[in-house]
Amino acid sequence: MDISVVIPVYNEVDALPELHQALSDTLDLLPQSAEIVFVDDGSTDGSGALLDGLAHSDDRVQVLHLRRNYGQTAALMAAFQRSTGNVVIPMDGDGQNDAADIPRLLDKLSEGFDVVSGWRTPRDDKLTRRLPSMAANRLISALLGVPLHDYGCTLKAYRREVIEDVRLYGEMHRFIPIYAAREGGERDRASGDPSPAPPRQIKIRLREDLPRVSGSTHLYFIDRSLDRPIQFFGKIGLLFWGIAFLTFGWAAVLKFGYDVSLIQTPLPLLAATIGLSGILFILLGIMAEMQTRIYFEGRGKPPYKVKSVVRHSKTERVSVLAGRW
Repeated sequence: MDISVVIPVYNEVDALPELHQALSDTLDLLPQSAEIVFVDDGSTDGSGALLDGLAHSDDRVQVLHLRRNYGQTAALMAAFQRSTGNVVIPMDGDGQNDAADIPRLLDKLSEGFDVVSGWRTPRDDKLTRRLPSMAANRLISALLGVPLHDYGCTLKAYRREVIEDVRLYGEMHRFIPIYAAREGGERDRASGDPSPAPPRQIKIRLREDLPRVSGSTHLYFIDRSLDRPIQFFGKIGLLFWGIAFLTFGWAAVLKFGYDVSLIQTPLPLLAATIGLSGILFILLGIMAEMQTRIYFEGRGKPPYKVKSVVRHSKTERVSVLAGRW
């Protein structure tokens, strides 16, 4: 197989028909053989059934159904493991990436590059979304020495040899180009027009079992954050930093607005204590990330479980794809 297009899907039933049609139109024009690997990451809106229908009608499509929602990184990891193409191209399942850009990525790879990264330009997002994204991209590029315009763009093209041994956890799928660079891969960028994503409904569930907060927190961590602990502890750390900032801001208002000396109020000390607690939570998350890697890799266990694999005229029941892990 020459090309594998891998797509994690979570509750994208409205976007999938158009995405599949766009992919089919693009792949039909390519001389290389191609496959499309969808990963149903525990969808609850009917995306799984729709994907099964696509698999039965298109022999290039296969669908991995995960047992629950593991997150985009784990879903991409499962797709990488299942795919067979010499070139692997991940895409978003919500229609933000344009399938028509795939030939441009392949043209760049043919120039001798090992990794080609998509770049969403121009972006129609609000300024409040673009500015943090730009700042994060520049910070990551400066800290890790791999300059890219858009780490958040899922659309990329990889030669299989540079990602064959990559193991991803948490939300590390955005940093695959960094792993590839450390393996000696040559990289380049290709810009593309981002497609508008369909509106999505955000659902929030609140647990009301207050007497068992401690137990439910422990179960939540084991069930949802065992493979991405930095998210669990990082959110707490950022919350503490926000509270510390507000507390110190209150002390500043008292100082300059009401002439209350900083030594007359415990607010500065409280802000410092809360801020240090936030740092400790983030450091704890980093340590937990390292322990998570030891846990999974030491046992040879992937951070996901596959319920079934659906291909053209065939359904395969599996527990895990451990053979290639």
